[in-house]
Amino acid sequence: MANTYNFNAGPGALPAEVLQEAQEELRNYQGIGASILEISHRSKAYEGIHYEAQQLIKEMMGLSSDYEVLFLYGGASLQFSMVPINFLTEGKIAGYVHCGTWSGKAWQEAQKIGQTLVLASGEKQSYKQMPDLSNLNIPKEMAYVHLTSNETIDGIQCRSFPDTGHVPLIVDMSSDILSRPIEASRFSLIYAGAQKNLGPAGVTIVIVRRSLLERVPETIPGILSYRTHVNHHSLYSTPPVFSVYMVNLMLRWIVNQGGVQGMAVRNQQKAELLYHVLDNSGGFYKGLAYKDSRSMMNVTFRASSPEMENKLLVELEQEGFMGLKGHRDAGHFRASIYNAVPYEHCKALADFLTEFQKRNG
Repeated sequence: MANTYNFNAGPGALPAEVLQEAQEELRNYQGIGASILEISHRSKAYEGIHYEAQQLIKEMMGLSSDYEVLFLYGGASLQFSMVPINFLTEGKIAGYVHCGTWSGKAWQEAQKIGQTLVLASGEKQSYKQMPDLSNLNIPKEMAYVHLTSNETIDGIQCRSFPDTGHVPLIVDMSSDILSRPIEASRFSLIYAGAQKNLGPAGVTIVIVRRSLLERVPETIPGILSYRTHVNHHSLYSTPPVFSVYMVNLMLRWIVNQGGVQGMAVRNQQKAELLYHVLDNSGGFYKGLAYKDSRSMMNVTFRASSPEMENKLLVELEQEGFMGLKGHRDAGHFRASIYNAVPYEHCKALADFLTEFQKRNG
């Protein structure tokens, strides 16, 4: 594995230290005589993991007791439906910022539940730039405003978040949660699939302000109600035990790396390293995202021609670079440099791209 560089977009890389710890504990978790894969979600061993992970998330995001942290299932895709099922009630309108593929999917699901309105769109820029969020026109009957903080496919990211006043602000942070400091108290609900920055696939983190639960109708199925999961501390049904365990290991690792601020410094360094190669290639490589919207999580680019791209992809794979082929709907290159991706791997990629240009430019 020493010569493998993981840039997969999700499930993404995990730290070697985290994988090693999980391996060592897999057959006998902390001497209890059973694997973490086998124990009850009602056991003291699992409850310790569960509540520690919730507390670490709250501490790292600076959240007060007004917020609850949930561990759910179904990925962000289920949240696309759960959010409007819980909050898009009769007579209300849901506002969406349409800035790319994933925000578009969230908006499409909400349309099945009730009335929606696109408050801002990046369509004119082919979703290569975040729309202006500084002066959103938010009607008083709006149930909530929804946005996606980082769009993985074209590689754009919110630099700042809008002021929505009394209207709840809801955000999909699946691809950049805990990658940089944010003022989390500005949001009424945050959700994120864990498989990019916080662990493996199988668990979705939902952070919800308690006062928002007052809006949840009593008529929706219990399994789809945020109130149900809050009242049962995310133990209403069997949670994804192993995935939560891995998230907890990942959270401890982030703390040991300097917390969210430490992640932000590392992620900025990694992104700048790769963007420098693109910007100084004389057109041999071309970054896809507008510079004012570039993501620190997903660096997207093209090479000088389709033939050159095919050659580059073959050589990258031969040299052990994984996951650099862009999304199937886009076809470009994408280096996903989430929290666990080491700077050294980004340096290896930057050096390879530079050397490839010298041979082929």
